[in-house]
Amino acid sequence: MAERFDRGRAGTGAEARKDRIPRSRAWTAPVRAMTRILNADGSQQPSAVSTPDRTAVVDCALYIDGVRQTGDWDYAEALAQAQQRRDAFVWLGLHQPGLAEMTSIAASYGLHELAVEDAVKAEQRPKLERFGEVSFLVLRTARYVAHGELTENSEVVETGQVLLFIGPQFVISVRHGDACRLAPVRADLESSRELLAQGPWAVAYAITDRVVDLYLEVSDRVEDDLDTLETQVFGRQAHGRIQRIYQMKRELVEFKRAVVPLQRPLMTLTAQINREVPGEIRRYFRDVQDHLTRTVEQVNSYDDLLNSILQARLAQVTVEQNNDMRKIAAWAAIAAVWTAIAGIYGMNFDVMPETKWTYGYPVVLALMLGSSLVLYRMFRRNGWL
Repeated sequence: MAERFDRGRAGTGAEARKDRIPRSRAWTAPVRAMTRILNADGSQQPSAVSTPDRTAVVDCALYIDGVRQTGDWDYAEALAQAQQRRDAFVWLGLHQPGLAEMTSIAASYGLHELAVEDAVKAEQRPKLERFGEVSFLVLRTARYVAHGELTENSEVVETGQVLLFIGPQFVISVRHGDACRLAPVRADLESSRELLAQGPWAVAYAITDRVVDLYLEVSDRVEDDLDTLETQVFGRQAHGRIQRIYQMKRELVEFKRAVVPLQRPLMTLTAQINREVPGEIRRYFRDVQDHLTRTVEQVNSYDDLLNSILQARLAQVTVEQNNDMRKIAAWAAIAAVWTAIAGIYGMNFDVMPETKWTYGYPVVLALMLGSSLVLYRMFRRNGWL
């Protein structure tokens, strides 16, 4: 395997200089992208070389033949060293970079202005685009938010984004949010020299694999919440509130937006006609695609289950309302007997039956009570009370 994917060590001198990224386009395109973003926000235009107050660089490492080189590397210096060898590449990790810093990085690495804009705003759905020799992969991350009880305002799924710039001798990971941390991914890769020696696409695979593994974890935990909702709705004492079901529905929709669109980029990465990704890494991506397919199937089944739970709960509410109306109608019928008899004797006519009789009043009361008891037993027997 090492022989099959040997990148060689002869990429020095004129041959290495030929592989360098052109600088004229690299310096101007990202600056124009940043200018457009700033003008849209209505803020002042920063200098492309201004130093931000907070650095977004989490880690910058130079790898040669799958081995991390010692020392603290500046991203521009690391790229210059990597371009002198064919078996070397740079992995630059960023966390929510600012405009000025992303402009400087984009200028050094020759990133396209459209991709730079997407990396700063981080409002993209999963996709894979190609800009010259650089591939731009967008991933939506997700993690489960633990909660004691599902309420109308519970946050079940937290999402973020990871954007990857994959070049011939570099990979830049831009992370937004804390749904997926990449430090464990880097540590695992650095312990697997054979895989890391495959180059930047090995890093892209490892990050994608981590994101999809988190999808599976979220899916399993969401299933537990759905089981709880189902028990509340279909139990003997049904008390599942519709607001909770709607909240779960909203959280599932957010999770679905992260999972489902990733299918197309992975299909592109695993296609046989894709020559940018090494063959061995394509096989790894197929394993990730299988996991993603399983997650998509689970999410779709959860969506159908939630719809069924919601419809069942609405039907239960309708039945409960009908039962309440029947109870109200039954008690109203019982009260109507008293109202009718009292209304007749309240008309104050001179000739009224039993008005002069000594036992007339208790007899009428007994008639009212007797009629009420008969109606109560009838309604109770028919299930109205």
